[in-house]
Amino acid sequence: MVSRLAIIIALSAAACAASAGGIPVFSSADERTCFQTADPYNPQVDIKSDVAIVYGIDPSLPARLEGWRARGYRVHVMTGIAWGSYQDYLYGRFDGQQHLDDAQMNRDGVKISHGGDVYYMVPTMPYTEMLKKRAAQVVAAGALALHTEEPEFWVAAGYSPSFQREWQAYYGTPWQPPHSSPAAQYMASKLKYVLYQRCLDAVFRHAKAEAQRRGQKFACYVPTHSMLNYAHWGIVSPEASLAALASCDGYIGQVWTGTARTPNVYRGVARERTFETAFLEYGVLHNLVRATGKRMWYLADPVEDDPNHSWADYRANYEQTVVASLFFPDVWRFEVMPWPSRIFCGTYPRLDIKERGDHPAAETEGIPADYATEVLTVINALNDMKQDHISWGSGAQGVGILVSDTMMFQRGEPTPTDPNSFYGLALPLVKRGAPVHPVQMEHAHRAGYLAPYRLLLLSYEFMKPPSERAHRAVAQWVRAGGALVYVGDGSDPYHAVPEWWNTDALHYERAEGHLFELLGLGKSPQAGTYRCGRGVAEIVAAHPASFAHSADGPERLVEIVRRAWTAAGLGAWREQNHIELSRGPYVIAAVLDETDGERLMIRQWTVDLLDPRLHVGARKTLAPGQVALLRAFEPGQGPMVLASASRITDVRASRGEISFHSQGPAATTASTRVALPGPAKSISIGDHAGAAYPCRREWHAASKTLLLRYENAPDGVAVRITY
Repeated sequence: MVSRLAIIIALSAAACAASAGGIPVFSSADERTCFQTADPYNPQVDIKSDVAIVYGIDPSLPARLEGWRARGYRVHVMTGIAWGSYQDYLYGRFDGQQHLDDAQMNRDGVKISHGGDVYYMVPTMPYTEMLKKRAAQVVAAGALALHTEEPEFWVAAGYSPSFQREWQAYYGTPWQPPHSSPAAQYMASKLKYVLYQRCLDAVFRHAKAEAQRRGQKFACYVPTHSMLNYAHWGIVSPEASLAALASCDGYIGQVWTGTARTPNVYRGVARERTFETAFLEYGVLHNLVRATGKRMWYLADPVEDDPNHSWADYRANYEQTVVASLFFPDVWRFEVMPWPSRIFCGTYPRLDIKERGDHPAAETEGIPADYATEVLTVINALNDMKQDHISWGSGAQGVGILVSDTMMFQRGEPTPTDPNSFYGLALPLVKRGAPVHPVQMEHAHRAGYLAPYRLLLLSYEFMKPPSERAHRAVAQWVRAGGALVYVGDGSDPYHAVPEWWNTDALHYERAEGHLFELLGLGKSPQAGTYRCGRGVAEIVAAHPASFAHSADGPERLVEIVRRAWTAAGLGAWREQNHIELSRGPYVIAAVLDETDGERLMIRQWTVDLLDPRLHVGARKTLAPGQVALLRAFEPGQGPMVLASASRITDVRASRGEISFHSQGPAATTASTRVALPGPAKSISIGDHAGAAYPCRREWHAASKTLLLRYENAPDGVAVRITY
């Protein structure tokens, strides 16, 4: 995450009192959940996920890895790929040469820093060689995987001497200042994309070869923001292209409050829309791996990089993001938090920055006990999200918006594209309960990739098609019965950049002309509805940003989409103000605001997983703007553990009795709700030494569930209930 190095530096082992000892108490080769930490093992952050990703490659790495491994964790390593503590390389101690000219530089000649002399780097071949050596250290230390996070090249960069040399080598022409023309900006961004793809492939291949030489299995992942966020923030990263690398095993999709609260425009109003933005960010990350065989982990963060907000603000936004992440049921791996020390041991203002006005200083406090319990409940539910039974309750299904990584290439001077062009197409549909997916054009040619979609929207006013084969795949999909809505007025200055559609072999003034000809419409069809084989193409002569910036834009956009949907014979068009999904026993729901609609009533017995006391009820009501994560059950079901703010293992149930082991980080409270056929006769809780353990209990007769509240322990407590 863009500002995290300062946070890593600020953290220390002394942030919480750490202690070693104990024996491994759990293990999972399935690797469903993970977290990242720069610290040695610490019982106050021992959250019992499957994987501990140890951050930073330095002499302390082997000891830090062993500390977490000894507590039963599978251990990975994470390091920055675009930045890090690489002063040895900068100042000539790596290969005898100084490499300060590899720092990313803006047009004013200022090096772009992540803090001090930790610069964002141009991934030259010497820089890549340094990273390869560090990757080999990770393999030698016995880690199971390497995560090279955030391959980021700033759009404002592209002026350093090393980048100018890379331009000459790649294009065979003298360097052009990126701000000098749209073509120069596009070409610079494309090169930035290629350079980090080259770097990652070389580092990953080297690490895997080193592991193979040692007889070890080894995986390589890329933790990355969503392409939508990078485009909005003005960063270039080789998102979709990495899925084509045999050396890359997948990604961590970094969506959190800091990205999702970035304001966007709807009905002409710019403001934070955390749920909707997170939903779209997770969606594009989902489509990075779908049909590729790669792995995706979704990240959510109970706090965020900006330390000026209150716990109440972090909590509300965390709930919005984590619920948004659960609407993609074929992703069932999660990075449940980064930097657990700053969550469980950090302090934040009592009043949010929006409440403090002219008084930025504020009294701080540690995490509220109830919020710690809620977070632990959620992350232990995430361990159980690999579910086969999926059921939707939403608006129109099968709607997508075609996107390309080239969206990141159009975000700099002299004419940056408005990022709300995308949101002008997306938000009106999400607000009406349609679970819209951003669909990666780079993967359109893959077998079955477009099959889930019935209607696709497309515009080249804020991006460009990555290849001719993407057009052929889209045209084939339309002719087979799909509905394509193309929105564009031809005003984007990037239409004229030197690319595949206007080469010596092809002579199209704008890229969409190539697609239209494949559909049999000629290069420049008039606005209107056209039959294309068994499908439909709807051509709309408008700029997509106009649907974001005008008060009636959403209605106009939805009417266009409804017209194409009907013309293609796709059945009834459905709108509602909520999205609901069941993943096995878990119910995920969000009610959208800024649109017409009533409260959502969920009529079944559920446990509220966002309530630290695991409230149970026969109905749950959500107002616009609210989200829910629930665990459904039937009274009298069981005996079984329905939910807990601890990791539950060794569950044994027999007639008249249930027992289990409960583990969680020190200095936190576990709420555990157990379903029983009848009231408990006896309850015993003991620590790992067998000593009795204090516990509060509450029987809920109507639901036939028992709530237990006790202090978590890293070594765990044994619970036995008779009934």
